[in-house]
Amino acid sequence: MIPMSKKLLKVIGKTNAEFRLIGEGDKVLVGLSGGKDSLALAHALKHIQRNAPFDFAFEACTVKYGMPDEHYDFLSAHCEKYGIKHTVYDTNIFDVSQDAIRENSSFCSYFSRMRRGALYSFAEEGGFNKVALGHHFDDTVESFFMNMFYNGSMRALAPIYKTGRGFHLIRPLIQVRESQLRGFAMDNNLQVVGDEACPAMLKDVKMPHARASTKVWLSELEAKNPDIFKMIKASFKHIHDDTFLDPERWDRDDIGKES
Repeated sequence: MIPMSKKLLKVIGKTNAEFRLIGEGDKVLVGLSGGKDSLALAHALKHIQRNAPFDFAFEACTVKYGMPDEHYDFLSAHCEKYGIKHTVYDTNIFDVSQDAIRENSSFCSYFSRMRRGALYSFAEEGGFNKVALGHHFDDTVESFFMNMFYNGSMRALAPIYKTGRGFHLIRPLIQVRESQLRGFAMDNNLQVVGDEACPAMLKDVKMPHARASTKVWLSELEAKNPDIFKMIKASFKHIHDDTFLDPERWDRDDIGKES
């Protein structure tokens, strides 16, 4: 079993207990892109499976876009070495995208949606009741501010929610900092998949800027205030609904009564 710090495992274990993500008898599918986050997630579940007082099954799935020279042999070999059942799921997402995406257009949401749909299809075919993704706390903070600044809404990434297809999506790393996952990959000299596996690298499309600029902004804030992410995490758990400009969230006894 690959080493993983006690501190990292403690955060993941606490998250699992707090939000009741994985329990007795669950069959979990891990979306394994091969990046540091999803690799850490797969190995964390291996540790939990070994030490938790409940039994559950999990395996990993990598969605193959159907790009030229797209190979995941090293990822399958890695999973086999550490006893993680792994499937490469073939799709024609790249071919379909040739007509679906215009030149110089944004690509992130399209490929993310298609990849998620393929993962859900594999989960349905395999009888999984939960799908686990490797989003971490930095991801949800970035998403929160991106939604606020670019969409005019207050929305983050939920630790768990029920999908329209009937199973639950879970994020066991949702309270883990990205730096911890980067450290895990570096400490274990893991070969990880990067941008070279993104279909957009083969297309003339507009590179996303919102997340990158939000990440830089948050990094600058943290440099000035090292506790900023701790405060943001605390605020995510202390939400005062009646202080916002949404009357539906107010608890008022002076209006809304029929005479």
